[in-house]
Amino acid sequence: MPPTAPKGLTRLAFGGDYNPEQWPESVWHEDVRLMREAGVTMVSVGIFSWALLEPEPGRYDFAWLDRVLGLLHDNGVRVDLGTPTVAPPAWFYRAHPEALPVTREGVRHSYGSRGAICHSSPAYREAAARITTALAARYAEHPALALWHVHNEYGVPVSDCYCENCAAGFRRWLARTYGSVEAVNEAWGTAFWGQVYGTYEQIDPPRLTPTVGNPAQQLDYRRFTDATILESFRAERDILHRLSPGVPVTTNFMTALSQCDSLDYWAWGREVDLVTNDHYLITDGRRTHVNLAMAADLTRSVAGGAPWLLLEHSTSGVNWQARNPAKRPGEMARNSLAHVARGSEGAMFFQWRQSRRGAEKFHSAMLPHGGTDTRVWREVVRLGGDLEALEAVRGTRTVPDVALLWDWQSWWAQSLEWRPTVDLDARERADSFYEALYDRHLTVDFAHPESDLSAYPLVVVPALYLATEATGRNLRTYVENGGTLVVSCFSGIVDEHDAVHEGGCPGVLKDVLGVAVEEWSPLLDGEGVRIAGPGGASLPADVWTEFVVPRGAEPVWTYADGPAAGGPAVTRHRLGRGTAWYISTRLDAAALAGILGAACEDAGVPTRSLPRDVEVVHRAGESGRFLFVLNHTSQETKVPLDGPGTELLSGDRVGGRLAVPAGAVRVVRLDD
Repeated sequence: MPPTAPKGLTRLAFGGDYNPEQWPESVWHEDVRLMREAGVTMVSVGIFSWALLEPEPGRYDFAWLDRVLGLLHDNGVRVDLGTPTVAPPAWFYRAHPEALPVTREGVRHSYGSRGAICHSSPAYREAAARITTALAARYAEHPALALWHVHNEYGVPVSDCYCENCAAGFRRWLARTYGSVEAVNEAWGTAFWGQVYGTYEQIDPPRLTPTVGNPAQQLDYRRFTDATILESFRAERDILHRLSPGVPVTTNFMTALSQCDSLDYWAWGREVDLVTNDHYLITDGRRTHVNLAMAADLTRSVAGGAPWLLLEHSTSGVNWQARNPAKRPGEMARNSLAHVARGSEGAMFFQWRQSRRGAEKFHSAMLPHGGTDTRVWREVVRLGGDLEALEAVRGTRTVPDVALLWDWQSWWAQSLEWRPTVDLDARERADSFYEALYDRHLTVDFAHPESDLSAYPLVVVPALYLATEATGRNLRTYVENGGTLVVSCFSGIVDEHDAVHEGGCPGVLKDVLGVAVEEWSPLLDGEGVRIAGPGGASLPADVWTEFVVPRGAEPVWTYADGPAAGGPAVTRHRLGRGTAWYISTRLDAAALAGILGAACEDAGVPTRSLPRDVEVVHRAGESGRFLFVLNHTSQETKVPLDGPGTELLSGDRVGGRLAVPAGAVRVVRLDD
């Protein structure tokens, strides 16, 4: 088995994308001197360098890269070496314009950006294999090499392609998946609207149609696209494994649910040697640190709970949003250490030196335009020292409290056209449920709906429109064996082919939830309802209501008004040794708090009395137990400790209640 940690890296990873080709060679020596000053341990190199490495087909120029890697090695900096296949050269597209992707509307993209690739293109596959082979043959034994970095952010900015190569690939994928055209017709329900196919050759990608196309066909095309891109990754990975054994292979994910929705990372997580992630704050007015925690928890979960690596984030503002505010003093370190708390083995950035030209010249970097006499540089140097002080956490694992179920394929299905409302969004539900758990100071594992859930006292299902029969059995077994389950509305509805389950809603979840849903009644834009609960409590809800009939469950909250007035809004079903809750309307994170609190009582999940926006996370392993406290507020806070220990960033002995200044981070190694 290939190793799962960067080869030769003995400290937490700290550094960023290094693009020396953008600068005169005289600058390189200054770069490595400043890297030593900042405590940089690893940089990513060569990700966008195909045109320089192979200036003409089959002619390579490695001399400049030889000098870069030698300089980094001489200065003690490890290298995450990229295969530059995200950015084919101009000569490639001149020879193979068919490798540019085609939109659903039939428009072919042009060369001049990045990631404009049809992964079904034989010419692209051949050229990518050739440059990858050449790199591996030359650098497999290089002493600086720590990690292979295939491509860059697969699926961003474009994943789907609807060209003739993809049409042929889709037909082959269908033949492998279903075995016969008749099975495709059955899975897609093509009897509806007379869409029955007689041969595979009659099937095209779901291109633009006069009205809504077949949803099952669209869902399968998402699966085909994901599988095709993954196949492209595997081809490069296998070359590297063969020619460079002993060096792990990765590609950088983008698990933040708002940044990449085209890849099923449950499958991708099994294919890389080390899960890595890129994360950038979406500054939309919400609490950005909550989304950061969510992305980190999801990345760790894709890694199966094992340590992973934050391969990119920003020192300050980005450049691609409508408005790009700078991070406030101390925020960069707090962001970085929040990822470390939730399992990352370091903090890497895009990029090392801020560009003067190109599309990302206003994106922040470790070394800003203003140089070393800047706040960002001083904070970078300080963070390098902090990460060195946290060396002992390497190899430990983050300790979860509860699980939240998430399935990318269900999200794909729910996002298709002609659903009961456009306002019920799976990602928004995941955000709200996660935020409610975060505000209870619970560390969340994400889990696939068919995975083993027995380790978790509480499992939350914010959105699971597509649920297989196996999922239904899994959740029922979980509850019968003593688990506590909380399920949100519009879950369990269809099978893997987007066909509504027989027997009514909520489909495969009706038995475990002990309810029948006779009808949905989505609300109009701007409408809301209230639900009434124990002790005269009242909560606001919007977007969605249901006519719920208990079938063994007890009503806990009822609709006080609206279409389903007087009917159950939230139910509780005791089944075997466990309990299943059902929430049939949309509640925001604040409104969910009380209901999740009651479910936590059922599950025996402890209540932690801490201020809002104070984050407490544990890592543990052979090297000890570590408590991370991140204070995202403007006030000092005090957090009770389980026992005495050493605060690693200061070296101070602590005990009792740990004082954490406003905006600060404290990491305590607890005594055994």
